[in-house]
Amino acid sequence: MESITVGGREAASKSRGTGRRRERLFYTGMALALLFTVFAGFARTYYLRSYFGTPALTPLLRLHGVVFTLWLLLLPTQTALVAAGRVRLHRRLGVAGAVLAALMLLVGTATAIIRAKIIEVPPGSASPLVFLTIPLGDMLVFAILVGAGFYFRRRVDVHKRLMLLSTVAILPAAVARLPFAFIQQWGPLAFFGLSDLFILVFLLYDLVSRRRLHPANVWGGLLLVISHPLRLFVGQTQTWLSFATWLTSWVEP
Repeated sequence: MESITVGGREAASKSRGTGRRRERLFYTGMALALLFTVFAGFARTYYLRSYFGTPALTPLLRLHGVVFTLWLLLLPTQTALVAAGRVRLHRRLGVAGAVLAALMLLVGTATAIIRAKIIEVPPGSASPLVFLTIPLGDMLVFAILVGAGFYFRRRVDVHKRLMLLSTVAILPAAVARLPFAFIQQWGPLAFFGLSDLFILVFLLYDLVSRRRLHPANVWGGLLLVISHPLRLFVGQTQTWLSFATWLTSWVEP
C-alpha cells in the first residue's frame, strides 16, 4: 500500500512538472510570436528601412520605435527568466517594466496626436482626427491591462495573462503594416481581427490546459474586442471630432 502511495505521488509530481514546462513554453512562444509580428509589420518602415529606401524618421518616431521595441524584448525575457527559476531578477526587471510602460503611454499618445495634426491625406479622404481614436484607444486599453497586470503581480496566473493581453492591445499598428493586400482593403476589420486571433489562441490554451477559461483572458479579451468597434463609432461622432480638434490644436504645424 505504501509503495502505491509513493508511486502515486511521484506520478502526480511528474505530471505537475510537465504541465509547468508546457505552460512556460507556451508563454515564451506567444511572447516571441508577438515580437515577430511587430518586427514583420514595421520591417519596411523601421527595422529594415535602409533596405527599403524609407525616408528618415523624426526623433519622436525613433524614440517611439526604441521604447516599444524594448517592451517587446522585455516580454520574452521575463518569461524566460521565470522558466529558468530566476524569479528575483524577474521581479527587479518588473520595476523597469513599469517605468517602461509609463514611458510607452507618454510617447505613444504624443506620437498619435502629433501625427494626426501633421499627416497629409489625399483630398476626399477621411480626416486623421477620425482615426485618432485607434492609436489613442490602443494606449487606453494598454494602460488598463498593463496596470491591472502590475496590480496583480503576485497572482502569477492573472499577471502573465494580462501582460500578454496588454501587448496584444498595441499590436494593430504592426498588423496594419503587414504587406498583404487584403489588410489594406479591409482596413480596421482586418488588422483588428488578425490581432484578436491571439486572444483566441489564449482562450483555446486555457481550455486545453485547464479545461476551463481563465477570467483574466475572458475579461481582458472582451475589453480588447469590444473596444475595437466602439472606438470606430466614437471617431465618427461630432463630439469626438471637436475634442480631437482641440487636442491637436496644441501641436504646432
